[in-house]
Amino acid sequence: MTQKRHFPKSFARKLAAMPFDTAEEAWFWFVRSQQLRREGARLDEGRADFGRPCDPDDVYCAVMSLARQGCLDRAHLGVLGKFGLEGRPPDFRRSDEVSSSRLWTEALERLAGVLRAKDILA
Repeated sequence: MTQKRHFPKSFARKLAAMPFDTAEEAWFWFVRSQQLRREGARLDEGRADFGRPCDPDDVYCAVMSLARQGCLDRAHLGVLGKFGLEGRPPDFRRSDEVSSSRLWTEALERLAGVLRAKDILA
């Protein structure tokens, strides 16, 4: 005879999911989330005024899917990683960041298509 399992109801308020405006915003959110995870923080929605329509891992999986398909190469991933950690996009006005700016824009345009299809972008 099997016993019924009892799962208590969560009293946490459900937050309305607020999609990102841009792929850049989603990328920076993902990078910040990863930094917090590395520092040992638990990522829960209980501290925010609104939720997001995905987990940080969904943004990562979208980028890696594009890389596996050959839509993003190592240069794109390097630029996303470097400037994601710096918390700023590359500045096309600086001569040493012109090519990075082009790669950044290409990567985020490709990512935007995937995120929009998943209703992660507005």
